[in-house]
Amino acid sequence: MKILVVGSGGREHALAWKISQSTMVNKIYCAPGNAGTRQYAESVPIKADDIKALAEFALENSIDLTVVGPEVPLSMGIVDLFTSMGLKAFGPDQSAAQLEASKIFAKNLMLKYNIPTAEGRSFTDLEKAKSYVKVLGAPLVVKADGLAAGKGVFVCSTEEEAFEALDSLINEDIFGDAGSLVVVEECLEGEEASFIALTDGRTVLPLPTSQDHKRVFDNDEGPNTGGMGAYSPAPVLDFMLRRRAMEEVMIPAVQAMEAEGCLFKGVLYAGLMIHKDKIKVLEFNARLGDPETQPILMRLKSDLVPLMEACVDGCLHRHKADIDPRSTLCVVMASQGYPGAYAKGDVITGIDEADTEDTKVFHAGTSLDGESVTATGGRVLGVTSLGATVDEARDKAYAACAKIKWDNGFYRKDIGARAIARLGITPRVGVIMGSDSDLPVMEETLKILKKFEIPYEVTVASAHRTPARAEAFASQARAKGMGVIVAGAGHAAHLAGVMAANTTLPVLGVPIDSSALLGIDSLLATAQMPPGVPVATLAVGKPGAVNAGVLAAQILGVSDSEIARKLEQYKKEMADKVDKKAENLAW
Repeated sequence: MKILVVGSGGREHALAWKISQSTMVNKIYCAPGNAGTRQYAESVPIKADDIKALAEFALENSIDLTVVGPEVPLSMGIVDLFTSMGLKAFGPDQSAAQLEASKIFAKNLMLKYNIPTAEGRSFTDLEKAKSYVKVLGAPLVVKADGLAAGKGVFVCSTEEEAFEALDSLINEDIFGDAGSLVVVEECLEGEEASFIALTDGRTVLPLPTSQDHKRVFDNDEGPNTGGMGAYSPAPVLDFMLRRRAMEEVMIPAVQAMEAEGCLFKGVLYAGLMIHKDKIKVLEFNARLGDPETQPILMRLKSDLVPLMEACVDGCLHRHKADIDPRSTLCVVMASQGYPGAYAKGDVITGIDEADTEDTKVFHAGTSLDGESVTATGGRVLGVTSLGATVDEARDKAYAACAKIKWDNGFYRKDIGARAIARLGITPRVGVIMGSDSDLPVMEETLKILKKFEIPYEVTVASAHRTPARAEAFASQARAKGMGVIVAGAGHAAHLAGVMAANTTLPVLGVPIDSSALLGIDSLLATAQMPPGVPVATLAVGKPGAVNAGVLAAQILGVSDSEIARKLEQYKKEMADKVDKKAENLAW
C-alpha cells in the first residue's frame, strides 16, 4: 500500500512512525511533513489546506489511503473531495467535521440528544453576550465558535476577564471568522481528560485514555496552548468512568451524528470534565489530538492501518485494539515566547542521543537546514517515553529532554504530576466482584464512593476460580489503608465470606441476581455466615450496591468529619427531593 499522511506536526510524525510498522505498507508520503517525518516518509511540498493539490497528488501517485491529521482540511471537505475522485481518505467528511469546526453545532447536538455538557448560549452581539455573562456569573468560559488551533477557549475567573475575551473575539477579530460567533458557558469543576476512539459511523472502538496539559507554564499557569505534554493512561478515568464515557458520550454522539444525516467516520475525540461521579463534555474534536497522539500510538500494539481502513469501509466491528498495559508520557519542547511570537531558525542538538528504544523524539515545528535540524515552530518536539509506570515514563522523558538543546527552547517540568499524585492516593475502600459482568451492579457502589470523594481500589477475583487472588486482596487490604471491603457476587456468592475470613475489616456483601433463582441463591449464600465470620449483607442488586456505598461511607464517617458532613448533605438532598415530589402532588 501507498499511504499519504497530511500534516506537519508531532501528530503526523507519530502517525508516520506507527504506519511504517505495518506490513501492509511499502511507501509513505507526508505533506508537507517536517524534519522528523523524513525518517519514515517522503516529504511532499503541499500545504495541508491545499486540498485540491493533495487530491491531484494522491490520484497521480495511486495513493491507497490518505490519513488526514489536522482539523482544517477536514473542515474544508478534503474527505468529500477525495471520495468524489474515487480515493480513500481516513477522517470525517465536511458535514461530520462540523462537530469540531462549530462549537454551536456540537453544543446543539449534545443538548438535543442528552449528551452531558455545560450550560451555555451562543452570541454574535457583544452586548447580549455581556448581559448573559452577568446572568451566568463568574467563573465561566468563553469560546470561539470556529477553529482556533486549540487556543480559542478563555477560562475567565471574573466577569471583567470574560468581557475582555468577548471584546478580543468579536471586536478585535483575533481569530478572524472563527471568533465572530462565540459561546458563553458555565465553567465546569473537575479534572480534564481526553477520550479518543475510532469509529466507522456505527461501531466505536476506544483507544487508550490520555490527559494533556494546555497551559504553557508549570502548575497550569499562563495562556492556553495547543498542548505542552500528555500521558496515557489517565488515572482519573478508571474502569467505571471509561465504561460510562462510552455509554453516555461516545456511542450516543456517533448515533446522534447518524440521526442528523452526518455519518461520522474517523477519530472522535471527546474532551471530558470529570467531577466526582459526573462526566460532562467540554468539546468534541474530529481528529487525533496533539500531543495525545504520541503517547497513545506508543501504547497501541495493533497495526493501525487495517483499523483506519475498517473505519473507511464500515467494518470496524470485525476489529479490536491491542493495548500495551505500560504507561507513556510526552513532554513538548517549545520555543521561548510560544504561544505568542517566537524566534525561528535555532539549530537543535542532541535529538539522536535522546531517541532510544523506549523514547521517541517526535518532531513538530522543525525543518532541515542542510544536515542540521532547526526549530521553526512554537511547539518543536514531543519527547515521548514508555515505562512500567507513569513515574518511570516521566523520568525517561525528562532524561531525554535534558540531552536536547537549542538557544530558545523550554518545556514544562511537571508533566504527569497529576497522574502521579492521583496514583499515590491511599484507597479507603476495597471493592471486589466475582466477574466483570457484575460491574453494572457494582458500579452503583463506585458512584456513591465517587460522590463522597472516597478513593477506592477495585478488582475482580473469584472465590472458586481464583481463591488465592481473593484471599490476597482481603489479607492485604488493611496494610493498603482500606477501612472497608465491599464484595459483590452472584450464584453461590462465597466471595464476601472469603473476604471476611481473611481480614478483620468490616465486609459488606452485595448479592447479585445472575442465575435462574433471581438472586435468592446469592442472598442466602452471603447472609448465612458461620459465627465469627460476619458479613453485613445488603439487598440484592443495584439497591444493595447503592446502600453498600453509603454504609461504607458511614463506617468511615465515624472517624472522618468531612465524610460525615457529606453524608449529612446527601441525606438532606434526598429529603429535599421527597419534599419536592410532595409539593408537585399538591398541584
